[in-house]
Formats: sequence, structure tokens, C-alpha cells
Amino acid sequence: MSHGPATAPPAGYRAVFAVTEFRAVFAAHLLSLLGVVVSELALTVLVYDLTGSPLLSALTFALGMLPYVIGGTLFAGVADRYPARRVLVVCDLVCAACVAVMLVPATPVAGLLVLRCLVAAIAPVFTGTRMAALTDILGDGDLYVLGRSLLRIVSQSAMLIGFGAGGALLTVLSPRGAITVTVVTFLCSAALLRFGTRDRPARAGSSSATLLKESLSGARLILGDRRIRALLLLLWLPAMFVVAPEALAAPYVAEIGAGPAALGLLLCAMAVGHVGAELFVGSALRPRTRSRIVLPVAAVGLLPLVVYVVRPGLPLALAALALAGMGAAYVIGLDQWFVDAVPPELRGRAMTLLTAGLMTIQGAGMALAGLAAEFFPVHHVVTGSGIIGTAVALLVVAEVRRTAPGQMSDTERRDGADRHMTSR
Repeated sequence: MSHGPATAPPAGYRAVFAVTEFRAVFAAHLLSLLGVVVSELALTVLVYDLTGSPLLSALTFALGMLPYVIGGTLFAGVADRYPARRVLVVCDLVCAACVAVMLVPATPVAGLLVLRCLVAAIAPVFTGTRMAALTDILGDGDLYVLGRSLLRIVSQSAMLIGFGAGGALLTVLSPRGAITVTVVTFLCSAALLRFGTRDRPARAGSSSATLLKESLSGARLILGDRRIRALLLLLWLPAMFVVAPEALAAPYVAEIGAGPAALGLLLCAMAVGHVGAELFVGSALRPRTRSRIVLPVAAVGLLPLVVYVVRPGLPLALAALALAGMGAAYVIGLDQWFVDAVPPELRGRAMTLLTAGLMTIQGAGMALAGLAAEFFPVHHVVTGSGIIGTAVALLVVAEVRRTAPGQMSDTERRDGADRHMTSR
């Protein structure tokens, strides 16, 4: 039934921003993300100033990714066991306290690194809880998909803006002074979530199991479901290969004899492609069309990296990276498939596991690309990432197609239903 202009609801992303609670979540996400990016840069500089060690300085960045798998696996049960608003606010306050301790001059370098690990271990619990809470705020239909899309766009954009802002802050403030900004952003995020969102009951019922047991059992249920597992792999594995050109941007600039400005352009190109494609798909395509493009785009999204076989100059490399970034547009439709596949009582744990796995596998992809570049030319490594990644993506696409609703056998459907029953 059609509506007249006076009663038509706002379309696309505008409909998401029309939801008051989402505006609070969006603002909190933007603030905390900018703070985290600034603190990562400032903490790296601080550790280098204190130690003079490039290894420890680089390790500071790595420790922002490695603990994700620990927090996402061992603490995932928090996301469903306790009310979402309480979890989000407590996570923000704990992170603010950790960063505040970093400001104390007596805190040793080892203490700084431990605190960095703790903040990183909390991150997947926070992100997974917020992703699951979006289904309460926006429903589990198209508004949820567009809300997730907006948060991803902010994440991509904040990385670019945050590093620029962090660099500017460090010209007028000491590293610890710049880190102070992060304490403020965490506290503001906590206030926005506390007073800008409703208090809802926990997603899962009360349980006598320990948090660790509940987290691990949730992971087993999620990974034991063939459909959910296939969707997770389609979210994770292409991301493992697409990071190769970013991880190797500096040596590639040296390989082609380009200047320092080229490095910044190469690191920005993929994010620009991603943001542009996501905005187009989210605003111009209908939900059914987004669903239709998931598998074709996922299958070919890594092919632009094969251009590196000719060791392209800067313009062609930038075009290839922007196209590879645009390939991530399939995730919008995949978000809807994922939330449809996961039972409501498992959503917090599933989203936490998704976040932890994505960060971990991207870190592994960067490490493997660096290792391969020790033995092969950089442009061959990026080309190999495009070829191998495409082959892997095709295999996962085939599995996702086989597990689509209506494609699995009666036995497989019964098994999936039994697994979901045991999680209640």
C-alpha cells in the first residue's frame, strides 16, 4: 500500500538517523573511535620515546589486534548474559580507567603494553554487544543493515581523520597529553549510551554456567551451525587477503621509487573505495538487489589486486586498490543474511565472535603478507593474494550457496534446529 508524500517515512540512511537511540549510538561510536585512533598513534610515539625501540613501538600497534581473539572467545558470553546498555557503559568506563593509568608517568612500558592489551580484549565484547543491540534498536530488517553500514563507514573514515588529527595533536601536545583526549572520548561515549539508549533485559535467560563456559559453548553452537559458519567465513576470509597491499604499502613505494606522499595515497585508496561503494549500495539499491549482489561481488572482489602482476605505477595501483575497496560492498547484504541465520539469544556472542575473528584474521593476513615479502617481490605477493584469495572466496561462495535456506537437506535442517534449541 503506497503512502502519500506527507506520510512517507524517510528513505535510506535518513530513516536510520530518524531513530533517536541510533543517533546516540552513532555519536558514541564516532567519539570513541576517534579517541582510540588518536591514542594508538600517541601511545606508539610514547613507547618509542621511552625505549628508542622500533620493535616495541610496532608491537604497540600489533597489540591493538592480537587480544581480540582472547576477548572475543573467552568473554563473549557477557554480550548475551547481561543487559546490553550496562555492558556497553561498563566497557567504556573500564577502557577510560585503563587509558587514565597510561597517563601516570610512573607507569612502566610493560604496564603500558598490558593496558593496551586489556583495552583491545574489551573491544570485541563492546563491538559485539553494540551490533546485537542494534537489532533491538532498529529491528533485524533493513534499518539494521543500514545502521551497521553507517557504523562501518564511520570506522573507515575515522581511521583517516583520526590519524590526521592525532598527528596534528602531537605537534602541540605531548604523547600523554594526546592520550588524555581518549579518556574524555570514552567517558563521553559512556554518557551517551547511558542516557541516550533504553535499558533492555539481557538477551539470554539466566544460567548457572560460568561466564567462560557460556562463552565457549556459544562459540561451539555458532561454529557448529553450517550456515552460520559459512557466512562467517565469507565475512572473514576475503578480509584476510585484501589487507596485503596495505600491509606492504611502504615496501611497494620503495619498489616503484615513489615518494612519501605516495604511501599516504596508497593507504587511503582502499578506504575511499569502500566508503564510496557502501554509501552507494546502502542508499541506491533495494534490499533485494543488495542480497542478489552478495555472492557475485564476493567472488570477484579481490581480482583487482591481480593488476599488481605488472608492477603498476601509482595511478594504476590506486585504481586497483579503490576497486578492491569497493568489493567490500557485498557485506551490506551479507549482514542481513547473518542476522537472519543467528537465533536472537545467540546474537551477542555471534557478533562478538564475528568481530574478534575479523580483526584476528586481518592481523594474520598482514603478518603472512610480510613473511611472503621476505622471499618474493612485493608486487608478486600482492598478486598472489588476489589470485589465492579469489580461489578461496569462490570455495566459500559455493558453500554459502549450498547452505542457503531451501538448499540444505531435511537432516541438516533438523540438526541446525536441535543446535539452536540447546542454546536456550
